[in-house]
Amino acid sequence: MLSAKQANPGSELVAASLKTLIDLARPAAGLDLKHLSIRAGQSGGYVSRFKGRGMEFEEARVYQAGDDIRNIDWRVTARTGDPHTKLFREERERPVFVSVDNRLAMHFATRGVFKSVLAAKLAGLLAWAAQHHGDRIGGQIFTDTVCRELKPQNGRHAVLRFLNAIVSEVASTTDGQKSVAHPTAATITLEQVLARLMQHARPGSRVYIVSDFRGINDQVETYLAKLSRHCEVVLIFVYDPLESHLPEKGRYRFIAMDGVYATSLSGTGAATDDVRDVVVDTGDRQRLLKYQQHFSDRLHQLERIAKKFGLAFIQCSTTDDPIQRLR
Repeated sequence: MLSAKQANPGSELVAASLKTLIDLARPAAGLDLKHLSIRAGQSGGYVSRFKGRGMEFEEARVYQAGDDIRNIDWRVTARTGDPHTKLFREERERPVFVSVDNRLAMHFATRGVFKSVLAAKLAGLLAWAAQHHGDRIGGQIFTDTVCRELKPQNGRHAVLRFLNAIVSEVASTTDGQKSVAHPTAATITLEQVLARLMQHARPGSRVYIVSDFRGINDQVETYLAKLSRHCEVVLIFVYDPLESHLPEKGRYRFIAMDGVYATSLSGTGAATDDVRDVVVDTGDRQRLLKYQQHFSDRLHQLERIAKKFGLAFIQCSTTDDPIQRLR
């Protein structure tokens, strides 16, 4: 298994460099992500990029004949004594919000690249593709103790800002450092991450969530349901082949970074700093089935949620080409 402490710190298998993410601009230009905007729960084909009257309030002015009475600004009307109506700024750029999981469990792989590297590349491709289509780019990067949001902005600078934030958080996590702003921060749960995402992703946004979705539960499902009412949501499930199926018939020794995967492989599913490696006997049929069922349950739960609420759903293994998966 790849280990952050054993691999070359500069290896692109362990941590994607800023240059690598910037170089994704060219292949991203050829990506057409319209197929991801088809909502399974709706008819009517693609959602237009040009939304007509947007969601952004601009000003209130005196009511004129022909104005929609539903847009009357009652507060201004009451204050001035004259009827006023709200005007909205036309939005031609769709806000795109990419949420990237960078928790310790993402710094793992047996084949291909670390899940965190794959997530970073997927996020980079999505950001560049959105920028090529004239959309505004923002995002969220979360670790076990830190969650950071970037407001959607226009242009290449917005993409570079987002990519730099990803690389910075990955470096901090790999080095085992805690955020200066949160020196004693408690563990952030997946439902807390989604609760924050709901506050930052404005209605009409397209939201990509790139994660292994560890910690998914009923509350996470509730947040995804609420988010899907006002945004287009795309779930991208990142995983390593070992997570779905252990090798058969044999005893295998796995080395886990900070013990994150050692406990998972041994069947407990909890992280600890005490365990550095574990020996798994795949001849133990009961343990093997329990391990594989744990992954299968998570996958099926994601598939069920996506179907129920009309979310796009993509699976991507650490051995997959992220460009081909998005195509």
